[in-house]
Amino acid sequence: MLLPDSAVLNAAIQWLGHGLWDLTWWQVVLYTLVTTHITIAAVTIFLHRTQTHRAMDLGPIPSHFFRFWLWLGTGMVTKEWVAIHRKHHAKCETEEDPHSPQVKGIDEVLWRGAELYRAESKNKETMERYGHGTPDDWIERNLYTRYSWQGVGLMLVINLALFGTLGMAVWAVQMLWIPITAAGVINGIGHYWGYRNFEAPDASRNIMPWGLIIGGEELHNNHHTYPTSAKFSVKKYEFDIGWIYIQVFQKLGWAKVKKVPPKMLMGDIQPVANEKTLEAVIANRYEVMAGYAREMRRATSQELDALKTKGADLSVLKAAKRWLHRDDDKVPAAARSHVVQARAAHPVLDKMATMREELRQLWLNTSQSREQLAADLAAWCHRAEASGIAGLRDFSTRLRAARA
Repeated sequence: MLLPDSAVLNAAIQWLGHGLWDLTWWQVVLYTLVTTHITIAAVTIFLHRTQTHRAMDLGPIPSHFFRFWLWLGTGMVTKEWVAIHRKHHAKCETEEDPHSPQVKGIDEVLWRGAELYRAESKNKETMERYGHGTPDDWIERNLYTRYSWQGVGLMLVINLALFGTLGMAVWAVQMLWIPITAAGVINGIGHYWGYRNFEAPDASRNIMPWGLIIGGEELHNNHHTYPTSAKFSVKKYEFDIGWIYIQVFQKLGWAKVKKVPPKMLMGDIQPVANEKTLEAVIANRYEVMAGYAREMRRATSQELDALKTKGADLSVLKAAKRWLHRDDDKVPAAARSHVVQARAAHPVLDKMATMREELRQLWLNTSQSREQLAADLAAWCHRAEASGIAGLRDFSTRLRAARA
């Protein structure tokens, strides 16, 4: 029986234990984090902001790099990912939404998000209706789509060569990164838990204000409010690392941003709200309603302070506090009785809630003419400033200074 040469055997054992690079444990961890972060960048910049929402144009150099890297690191097909995500926005929080935790349950989306993706990718109607405009060149047809899973196999071979048996663990982390962070965390927790800057017409939440780990996708409520924006951060304290990369690409001439979140301009306070004011309010309605919500929260806090001073019961108002500034259809059934009781006991909050709905009708009422809506806005401002409620008066005064 022939035995392998001792030098060859030692080399094989050395490779199995350390790989070609022979890195320390922290260097392997760093490599894993860098490669998974590149994958996140490819998803958020190429698949999401560029391909799905057309918020920007991406040059051939980063586009081809990201396409190759996604084939290598995920095996995802561009057309499938784009079609499923477009359908998610079109059918958000309905039975047709491919991955809504409000419909399917948080556990289902958080832990089986990748399976939901694979199931929807087999839906030919979804692919045909929502997958238009994605790459369809030779390399897409003959490599990335035709041999979609060979890419991740090649990544396994590379990791085994570089790190030996440890490469299996590195590869496993790389393969789980997107299913956990994107398919699970963003699609699941991003529609279930977190804070909301805007009253978007769905259950989207910002998971945290600093979008570092998942490329800025953590700012999910901002994204659902302004889906065609290339920038996800809106507030001064929010950070979108994906936007930082996009700005670098712009400086290199590799990207062109088409749209960012609108910013309401403020000019001189007009004596009466006019059509220009109306245009600004409708164009920036999410920002307007976010400002109104701040005034309602401030008024609610003042009412709570007054109750504390009197030694009265705070439980009902505390239970209703987070829902008083929300649309009626967003208030859960369990909280409705608290909202009704709080409004009945606090005329100021009731007035503000009523006038909030009246203001919202300006962009929901599509049957009125522009002139009539401008007159309605002027009348609303007059009632707000004559209400005797400081928050309403101040808000209306600022509104009369708004310009599109």
